[in-house]
Amino acid sequence: MMKNPFINLGVIALTIFTTHSSILQAAQKDTTFVATQNPVVSYKYLGDPAALVHDGTVYIYAGHDECPAPQQYYLMNEWCIFSTKDMKTFTEHAYTLKATDFKWAKGEAWASQVIEHNGKFYWYVTVEHATIPGKSIGVAVSDSPIGPFKDARGSALITNDMTTQYTSIAWDDIDPTVFIDDDGQAYLFWGNTQCYYAKLKDNMTELDGPIHPINLPRYTEAPWVHKHGDWYYLSFASEFPEKICYAMSKNINGPWIYKGILNEIAGNSNTNHQAIIDFKGKSYFIYHNGSINTDGCGFRRSICIDPLFYQKNGSIKRIQMTTEGIFK
Repeated sequence: MMKNPFINLGVIALTIFTTHSSILQAAQKDTTFVATQNPVVSYKYLGDPAALVHDGTVYIYAGHDECPAPQQYYLMNEWCIFSTKDMKTFTEHAYTLKATDFKWAKGEAWASQVIEHNGKFYWYVTVEHATIPGKSIGVAVSDSPIGPFKDARGSALITNDMTTQYTSIAWDDIDPTVFIDDDGQAYLFWGNTQCYYAKLKDNMTELDGPIHPINLPRYTEAPWVHKHGDWYYLSFASEFPEKICYAMSKNINGPWIYKGILNEIAGNSNTNHQAIIDFKGKSYFIYHNGSINTDGCGFRRSICIDPLFYQKNGSIKRIQMTTEGIFK
């Protein structure tokens, strides 16, 4: 049935103005909302989502895209936190971690991830180092998944000069992801154009051994490591514009078997960044695209969630990006 064709343009203009004004604002208090479709968060631009399942709750950590329309560049100063107990009702938490909370950094809140270990929560982040040229990885710690977090080291965990034997670019040390294996050993994976990994000490703030390169076909950035059944999975952003591809292994140290494309190019976004989780018997693929109407783009991204399915041989069915998402 056709809806009323008479439209109040003043109301629409006010709505657009209000949306665009609030879309750059940090949360002033915890705010709860019900998601009905993708993007999950429609009132704020968010990219590079990472997810943590803890104590019956999913926590999503994402960078806040603040680039004002119609400009086209990355502007990210902080990370935001969302939580849900049912994948329908979400809460944005007022606390934000800022790149400048790391005193040795000069800004740029790029991709990050939070993981729990021994009752504490460790937030691994990408920032621009203030004195060592290039991107670097820091780690903050908290007693709660929603903060407050504080710099756990007072210095960077990874700096650009630690990986120059593999590539000379200044932005290869980005996109940290941490995985804790069944034996309790933690591993840090990261990298742009070259994927790296290293063991972490039990304190989660120091490397425990050398940095190793991982050679993956078509690798660009955004590694994510998870385990399902007997298989380890290493998914990553591939080429540019970015798709998500993945590899599988029976051992966290490899060898990794390349399995191909998992998720096609994200709509209206050159980048693609994923988190894969199991929660209450279902599997989820959490990613970003540029679908917020009207100024969403690769520099003003939005979080989406679609279901993920494994096949009998352990491989993953290709993700179908939908507007309905997990809410249909």
